[in-house]
Amino acid sequence: MPRIIGLTGNIACGKTAVGHMLLELGAEKYIDADAVVHQLYQAGQPIAIKVGEVFGAAALAADGSVDRKALGDIVFHDTEAMQRLEAIVYPAVGVALMSELATVSNAGIAIIDAVKLLEGGAGAFCQSKWLVICTEEQQLSRLMARNAFSEAEARARILAQPSVASRLPLVDEVIDNSGTLEDTRRQVSAAFERFCERYPG
Repeated sequence: MPRIIGLTGNIACGKTAVGHMLLELGAEKYIDADAVVHQLYQAGQPIAIKVGEVFGAAALAADGSVDRKALGDIVFHDTEAMQRLEAIVYPAVGVALMSELATVSNAGIAIIDAVKLLEGGAGAFCQSKWLVICTEEQQLSRLMARNAFSEAEARARILAQPSVASRLPLVDEVIDNSGTLEDTRRQVSAAFERFCERYPG
């Protein structure tokens, strides 16, 4: 089994950028849990079919794949709906992550990037869990630019995320991505060095 770093943090905090920095520093594989979910949401996939059964045709695109924006409009305003969705998705994501990790060498380092790393169970795979943070204003502007969300849509998604304070006791490293890219890179490099010292290959 490879050594595993889990990256978490709320939406649009810069986890992907940190993941790619870790690849540059020598990690072997970066696994984006959101991309895994995207595959599970494709037309004909059991998870997509189940989402349609639970949330109705409004949550699906014309081709039978999950319409992520429409589904988001349902679950980001309804805690119980979010819990139903997570109960459908989390087990399948866990299986998919295990398949991805099986492709990494035993001496390698894998990165799992997951918004709900701590809540969804993927954190159990990880020797070290890192929290990426930035300001709420930065999240808002990034979400509106990246996803073409209105301010109300972006705020709804931010408010649906766990608080930073609730996650701090559960992680090993905090990467503050509210400054320059070089500031972030220095933090990532130092944290990666600590990880490699603690978990030598």
